[in-house]
Amino acid sequence: MTKPDLASAGTAGQAWLAMRAAFREAGLESADLDARLLASRVMEMEPHQLMTGADTPLTTIQRQRLMQVASQRLGGMPVHRILGAREFYGLVLGLSPATLEPRPDTETLIDAVLPFVRATIAAKGSCSIADLGIGTGAIGLALLAECREARCLGVDVSEDAVATATENARSLGLSPRYTARTGDWFAGIDMRFDLIVSNPPYIPTADLATLAREVVDHDPVLALDGGPDGLAAYREIAAQAPGRLEQGGLLALEIGTGQTASVTALFAACGFEPAGVVADLAGVDRVLLFTCRGVR
Repeated sequence: MTKPDLASAGTAGQAWLAMRAAFREAGLESADLDARLLASRVMEMEPHQLMTGADTPLTTIQRQRLMQVASQRLGGMPVHRILGAREFYGLVLGLSPATLEPRPDTETLIDAVLPFVRATIAAKGSCSIADLGIGTGAIGLALLAECREARCLGVDVSEDAVATATENARSLGLSPRYTARTGDWFAGIDMRFDLIVSNPPYIPTADLATLAREVVDHDPVLALDGGPDGLAAYREIAAQAPGRLEQGGLLALEIGTGQTASVTALFAACGFEPAGVVADLAGVDRVLLFTCRGVR
């Protein structure tokens, strides 16, 4: 494994360049960005200050910490796992071993449902949201940050994920409108919601071994494994959700590549009607929208 030569680095700029060179030599896809993010965090500088403040002296403690984070990155740990947080829809969300890193693809879901949330607030004065399988709380918290009159109940089977989402809500000042609880989808919940959202595990079990090392080694399997065909979570949600939507309510799901037809069929069999398909920036179907027959 390539290691950065920081022994002779006396300034922030020299340390950053040495780290970048090591990352490039190791063939890291985002070598330059990773080096900039890690070096600026350790040096307690804004990324652009690595250039404008390149002559800032490097302390012994900073050099040791830079060596540590560089070794972690070169060993395959994702940069945001090292940083302990990732930005999502303009929010900085803390990560934990029990949570996935929120990905840009999931921002497609936020864009898809925001008009509905705003229209519901305009009509009713509020919007109640259920977020199933919350992880960091990314989806629900992003919606609350955008819409002051919305409230969200987040549910996750992992107690650690619930704790992480709860802390993220607190740090973002959204706790008064956000509640997270441990549970198995809608089990034990009898209230209705204007909007139900979920990014459930959707990767077929056999495909887990083909995922990138950074995903397999550092993302929780519980949040990835969708069962033999990748549809196990969708079956559970489809069976439980019909009685959980308010009149005129909407259900929105993130899906994996090639799952549009199969997920649509599952929900149609449980009384849902397709209300839209939204593609991500790569043109891949990423979000399915449903209303429920008999709930108008």
